[in-house]
Amino acid sequence: MLIRHRGATPVVDPTAYVAPNATLVGDVRVGAHARVMYGAVLDAEGAHVEVGPYTIVSEHAVLRATAVTAAVVELGDHVFVGPHATVLGARVGRCAYLAANATVLQLARLGAGASVAVGGLVHARTVLPNEFFVPPHTTAVGDPVEVFGSDRSEELAAAIAGAGFADAAFGVRAGWTDRINRYREAAEVRSAEYAAHADDEVVR
Repeated sequence: MLIRHRGATPVVDPTAYVAPNATLVGDVRVGAHARVMYGAVLDAEGAHVEVGPYTIVSEHAVLRATAVTAAVVELGDHVFVGPHATVLGARVGRCAYLAANATVLQLARLGAGASVAVGGLVHARTVLPNEFFVPPHTTAVGDPVEVFGSDRSEELAAAIAGAGFADAAFGVRAGWTDRINRYREAAEVRSAEYAAHADDEVVR
């Protein structure tokens, strides 16, 4: 399904394939020979989502940009985005591999050939060098990047606090320990952003 949002209509190269129940919203650009599979959602939210040539977006993956923090989604050529993977306002270099249930957060940058294994998380503003590997069920944070497993939960919490996720994702600057206000402000930001969907128009 292609949906016009904020005056922008998705553009799909004639050689690409978009599954009939995939949803493309707003300024989404799908390149030559790309494949967007069943149940995937590509939502530009006033920014843009770009899927490079020969890139695969697997079943039920979510790619979401946001204009709130100018966090676009850009996937280079020959990228693989696995089933149920999520890319929120991040740039992914060519030939990168995101396995099933991988997550990449706002303003992260993945170099060419970077790989995020099953269940891996690349946190906000993190930079992965070319061909960097994030092991299964670990979290990559920072620039330079550091990878944390579940055995380092206290260090991971400190690294995440320093990543400034709420600012990167929502433009919210409430303190790390001020969770109620941070979450309240974040919900209000998204509520205002999503209000624009009231004027969406299905074009195909």
